[in-house]
Amino acid sequence: MTTILGIESSCDETSAAVVVDGHTMLSNVVASQIDLHAQYGGVFPELASRAHIEAISAVVKQALNGAGVTLDDIDAVAVTRGPGLAGSLLVGVNYAKGLALGRGLPLVGVNHLEGHVYSLWLIERETPITFPVVCLIVSGGHSEIVLITGHGEYTVLGSTIDDAAGEAYDKVARLLGLAYPGGPVIERTAREGNATAYHFPRALSGEGYNFSFSGLKTAVLRAVQPPHEGPRPPKGEGMTSTQRRDDVNVPDVAASFQAAVVDVLVDKTVHAAREHGATEIWIAGGVSANQALRAAMNDRSPVPVRVPPMKLCVDNAAMIAAAGYFRYIHGYRDDQTMDILPMWPLVSIKDAMRQAE
Repeated sequence: MTTILGIESSCDETSAAVVVDGHTMLSNVVASQIDLHAQYGGVFPELASRAHIEAISAVVKQALNGAGVTLDDIDAVAVTRGPGLAGSLLVGVNYAKGLALGRGLPLVGVNHLEGHVYSLWLIERETPITFPVVCLIVSGGHSEIVLITGHGEYTVLGSTIDDAAGEAYDKVARLLGLAYPGGPVIERTAREGNATAYHFPRALSGEGYNFSFSGLKTAVLRAVQPPHEGPRPPKGEGMTSTQRRDDVNVPDVAASFQAAVVDVLVDKTVHAAREHGATEIWIAGGVSANQALRAAMNDRSPVPVRVPPMKLCVDNAAMIAAAGYFRYIHGYRDDQTMDILPMWPLVSIKDAMRQAE
C-alpha cells in the first residue's frame, strides 16, 4: 500500500488530499477563492498567491486529519509543479519541498493536466480501463485532446490556439453581465434559451484537433453591443451589462454560445477517438461539469464516455496525488532544486524523467 499526500495550488484553489494506491481517496480538502475573485470578474494573481499562503497549512492539516493519518504514514509528497499561475504554484511547491525535506520524504512534481486525467482513477468503475483512450481536458486555462496509450504515455493531439473553453465562458459571461465564474451561470441561463437563435461560428471545424474560441467571443460581442459601439471590447476583455443592448435576449445568446462551444469540443474529440481506435472517451477539467457537454458527448460518442464526479471536476489535490502515485511507482522523483514550470506542457513520464535528469 502506497499513501500519497497531494498538494494543489496552481490557480485559485488551495487543496490537499491523501490517496492510497492511486485510486482510493481518503480525504480531499479544497479551499476555494471564488468569492475573493468574483468582484474582479476573474482570478487576480497576487491575491490568489496571498490566499494560498494563508490557507495551505490548515488545508494540509485538515486533509491528514480527515484521512486519519499522520506524516509518518505518508510515502511521498506530490505537488503541482505547473502549468499555472507562477505565484500560486510557488506556494504549493515550496510548502511541499519543506515537508519533503523535513520528513525525509520523496518529492514528486506533477503536471496539472496529468492530474485532471487521473481524476478518472478516483471513481468506482464497473468495467476496467483499457488503453488507448482519448481524453478531452477542458478548463479555464486549457482545452486539449490527449491520446493516452498507457499510464503516463501521452500524445497531445490538439489544443487551443487562443482562448480556452472555460476562459471563453468567463469572458462571455462578462459580456452578458452575468456573474463569475461564467461556466455554471451560463449553463443555468442557457437552459431558458433557444440554442438556434444565433448561429455563432464553429472555428476550425473539420480542421484537425486544435481549438479556437476567440472568434466566437467576438461574435457574441457583436451580437450584444449597442449599434453605435465599435467592435472592440473594452479594456479587460469584458463589457458590463449597461453596455449591452436592452433588447438582447440573454438566455438565447447563452444557449447559442454554449451550443457552439459544445459542438466543436464534441466533434473533434469523437473524431479523434475514431481515428485512433480509442476504447473510451474521457472528459476532465472544470468544464467537464457542464451537463450539455456531457449529454452531447454521450449522444455522439461511438465508445463509452467517462467523466469525473462534480467534486473532482474542479482543481483538487486528490487528482494530483493519484497522478503522483503513478509517477512514483514508475521511479519518478524530484529533489530540492525543483522549480515551478508555469507553462509546462503535458509530456510522457519517461520524457519528464529525462528532463529532470
